[in-house]
Amino acid sequence: MDIPALSVAMSHSKLKIDVGISVLKMAQDHAAQQSQQMVQMMAQSVQPHLGGTLDLKV
Repeated sequence: MDIPALSVAMSHSKLKIDVGISVLKMAQDHAAQQSQQMVQMMAQSVQPHLGGTLDLKV
């Protein structure tokens, strides 16, 4: 068994996992920021006088 090669392989594996976790955290932060911006846009676009009545023709 080649212990140095095994050590390098394990190190590379850990690096891949760490990078993947970092990318997922960045994506999660970006999604949270986008959702906050969307909530702010929706709050600004609220027009309470619209939608109070419904016109129907039968």
